[in-house]
Amino acid sequence: MPVITLVARLATSATDARRGVVRLHPEVLDALHLRSWDAVTVTGSRATSALAVAGDPAGAPGQALLDDVTLSNCGLKDGAEVVVSPVSVQPARRIVVAGSALARGTVSPATARLALLGKVLTAGDAVSLLPQDIAPPPGADVPAARRALSTAIGGAWTSELVTVARVEPAGPVVVHPTTVVGWLNGPTTADTPIRATATAGVADTRAPARTADRTLADAVGTVGTVGLTTPAAADEPPLPIDALIGHAAPAKRLVEWLELTFSRPELLVRLGGSPRLGVLVTGPEGVGKATLVRSVAAAVEARCVELPGPAAAALEPASAAARVQEALTAARDQAAAGRPTVLLVTDVDALLPAASPPPLATLVLDSLKEAVGTPNLALVATTAEPEAVDPRLRAPDLADRELSLGLPDQAVRADLLRRLFTEVPVAEDVELGEIATRTPGFVVADLAAVRREAAVHAALRGNEDPKIEMADLLNAVGSVRPISMSSSDTLQTGGLTLDQVGDMTEVKQALTEAVLWPLRYPDSFARLGVDAPRGVLLYGPPGGGKTFLLRALAGSGQLNVFAVKGAELLDKYVGESERAVRELFRKAADAAPALVFLDEVDALAPRRGGSTDSGVADRVVAALLTELDGATPLRDVVVVGATNRPELIDPALLRPGRLERLVFVPPPDAQARADILRASGRNTPLADDVDLDALAADLEGYSAADCAAILREAALTAMRESLDATEVTAVHLAKARRNVPPSLDPVQVAELEAYAARRSTD
Repeated sequence: MPVITLVARLATSATDARRGVVRLHPEVLDALHLRSWDAVTVTGSRATSALAVAGDPAGAPGQALLDDVTLSNCGLKDGAEVVVSPVSVQPARRIVVAGSALARGTVSPATARLALLGKVLTAGDAVSLLPQDIAPPPGADVPAARRALSTAIGGAWTSELVTVARVEPAGPVVVHPTTVVGWLNGPTTADTPIRATATAGVADTRAPARTADRTLADAVGTVGTVGLTTPAAADEPPLPIDALIGHAAPAKRLVEWLELTFSRPELLVRLGGSPRLGVLVTGPEGVGKATLVRSVAAAVEARCVELPGPAAAALEPASAAARVQEALTAARDQAAAGRPTVLLVTDVDALLPAASPPPLATLVLDSLKEAVGTPNLALVATTAEPEAVDPRLRAPDLADRELSLGLPDQAVRADLLRRLFTEVPVAEDVELGEIATRTPGFVVADLAAVRREAAVHAALRGNEDPKIEMADLLNAVGSVRPISMSSSDTLQTGGLTLDQVGDMTEVKQALTEAVLWPLRYPDSFARLGVDAPRGVLLYGPPGGGKTFLLRALAGSGQLNVFAVKGAELLDKYVGESERAVRELFRKAADAAPALVFLDEVDALAPRRGGSTDSGVADRVVAALLTELDGATPLRDVVVVGATNRPELIDPALLRPGRLERLVFVPPPDAQARADILRASGRNTPLADDVDLDALAADLEGYSAADCAAILREAALTAMRESLDATEVTAVHLAKARRNVPPSLDPVQVAELEAYAARRSTD
């Protein structure tokens, strides 16, 4: 079955909005052997189904335009990679949907079926009640469906979403006029009770047999309310505790807290404590926060009722309040029945944002406080951005405890890869330890994406007995962007290493000692009782190759590099620049081992007291100093600044413990210029009369960038003479030399050399 990886884009067309449609370039449809209105599987962080439609032939072939609901169903953001493949769908015999109290009470099952006709659905999907009227299926009465929905719900019917709780048969299905559609624990089009199955989880063998007219709390089953539980939780049983590679310690701590709360509350009271339990679990996206909570809940034989924060926050306030109340009611009912229950709120920062919290946030916090006070009920919330959560959530009577999950280190990544490839056929040349070394900053979701991408490469070779080879994995590592780096500008290394940088022996040695040694040999620093350098400042004339050196340094150390231009963090609004600095260093810590590259750092951290920007620059300098040498130490994060005006940088930033190592990148000498010319011209056919050593000796005052520009101009000169030119001659280089003047300012170079001499004697 053909599979294609594309870039997911949010469709801006109102025609496609909320209709379960993905628009693909006609060439992509042909490659997938599809026609318009065929069904496809769209896979991001989860798999969903949609109708494929031919897009604009003039559009980008590598993009898939997804409507907002489909983009949310596959768990992606605009601009992420998505895998599209054909899928066969079956007519749905029965569908159970869950929704807000307003929808359940006013929309009849027959009207819901009219709205869903022709749509491709998968269990766990959110789906709009907007009819699929772009190409209505035969027998669809779209005007009647619209009138019925408008009469039942009012003007808000166009934004109403319901959740597909269960489908028969399993897998992607399409709604037909004969499909039995019913509300969860409510009426159906067949006028018979719809029996809602429990989602997978911890079975309660002590529970009595349940009837078809059971309450919503009973329909929760063993994990959560159908329609509120995430698809991953609904489709897969929780992992055992010993399968949580790299998270054994936090899992053990959470088990202890839950066992005390559920099994020995009287002991806590006698010792002056409280049986209330609220926990905030933090960690990078994709690290496995929700998976850990589900596993721990299963280990202590507790039910886990889930409330996805982003799904609730995306609704209008009344529907969001109803969605939250459903989860809270279900959890309290479970606890009141004597069943230990964990209320899991995922990505709570979306529901309770710190910046401009909506009025709904106050109601949610009050409801959570009430829920935490219920015996046999514990609250666990997760977030990847703890600083973006409403601080009221950390109140003593709410989530006053915190667990932090870190990124997997190299050893943990190797263990995760071995677990992921346990049942996958791999070639003998596969070295998972090498892949672990090449994937700093990758979480388990990223490694799973690597496996999926490698499988695509192996499948495309068309062997009868395909196996994943080392080359497949290396290609996959290069194409998968870690979640921790998904929203940041990064510096691409292009495969460069320091060994490929000609000359600059002293500069390369200084960078190796200051940046690579602390990451490669932490035991040596600990044995000698010294702290590793925190940061480095590269300074030198423009065009001297400072950025080139950083790319080579990152390639040598297999580092994640966060590249920031000096002025990018400056914002006129009070507090925004400081927040941007904190966010930068938090992301770097999440992606460790990482290198933060502050280009043009003189614009970011000028001397304090002399600016005329209402103190913005001064506050940014203070934020930088705090992050570099604050109460929370940076681990496996090195900061490198680059500038050609070091005298303008605030002196406090250059003291020990901050950017303490100053490395002067001098203008290239004759030997360095020859190395630069050879490196720049390695792919340029040069005639026999070209003498790069003689040319380099004659380029006094030329920077590294100037030397590369001469070769580029010489090639263009050859092309101007003839577009069929096959080589660059000495004549072309002579003409280019006249057209590319030197850019180094002798006065500036002299000042920088004098600055370097003063620093060396201080």
